[in-house]
Amino acid sequence: MVEDTPAPAPKIPPEVAGEWLEPFLDFLAKERRYSAYTVRNYRQAFEDFYAWAQIDARWQRGLAGLTTRDMRDFVIEGQRRFSRRTLHNHVSGLRMFFRYWQRRGRLARNPFTGVPLPKLQQTLPKFLTETQVTTLLAGPQKLLERGEADKFTAWRDRLVLELLYGGGLRVSELVGLNYGAIDFGAGSARVLGKGRKERICPLGAVAMAVLQKFRDDFDPAAKPGSPVLITPRHERLTVRAVQLLVKRYLALAELPMDLSPHKLRHSFATHLLNSGADLRAVQELLGHANLATTQIYTHTSVARLKEIYAKAHPRA
Repeated sequence: MVEDTPAPAPKIPPEVAGEWLEPFLDFLAKERRYSAYTVRNYRQAFEDFYAWAQIDARWQRGLAGLTTRDMRDFVIEGQRRFSRRTLHNHVSGLRMFFRYWQRRGRLARNPFTGVPLPKLQQTLPKFLTETQVTTLLAGPQKLLERGEADKFTAWRDRLVLELLYGGGLRVSELVGLNYGAIDFGAGSARVLGKGRKERICPLGAVAMAVLQKFRDDFDPAAKPGSPVLITPRHERLTVRAVQLLVKRYLALAELPMDLSPHKLRHSFATHLLNSGADLRAVQELLGHANLATTQIYTHTSVARLKEIYAKAHPRA
């Protein structure tokens, strides 16, 4: 597997950033409502592209002077420095960059049009079995009983795990959750997902019970604008803190350490489909714009059904 090793990019001159990059990034953030994470990635893609374009004085030809052959060279050279997934993401951002300026009349064509990319390997999402999830979610209580975690930490950490699995939330959605978005009567939350699209997520009876106890015991003065997940100093929990927290409980449950918080979202989707949930309903719950994104979980479900068939059917 190729490690992502971007070229040491020369700093983009302010005049280049101001003329070409910043208007495009403002468009992504303000009009397309892309997340700060996506905008940052597209900035990095442009910075790498700018560094590459300095080679052989390509940039001196101007953006209008770059050809499809140049872009093919960029993709070929990029395969030596980036994983295929990262290269696809970079080219996606750059295609959008050129299309943005083409539509505004500053460029006559998009040089990335028709440029082939290396095929992505189709990998099934990793997920936990229901037994493994049960063991993982029991971790905070286990640490509390051992005296290795205080009550606040144990209940807060349990709430993190229950919301990730019970609601199928992305980590960014989880840490951005405020009390004003929670409907305690319905047992659901209004979640702001990718592209700042809002959706309603059922959280489950267990997660709601843990949330109610956590608020009553540790944050009774919480207001609608208060974050649900907090540090002992009542500061909003960060994405990085959640990632480290999950790693701690994976180790405690003796589960693979390469699993991430996002794998609880994979587990949420897979377990729903394994239990007969409608694919369209799971799409809505996950907040996927395209059904094709959700369909990858059906492959996991089919793989599990084949395994059961192979073990149980006399003609397997």
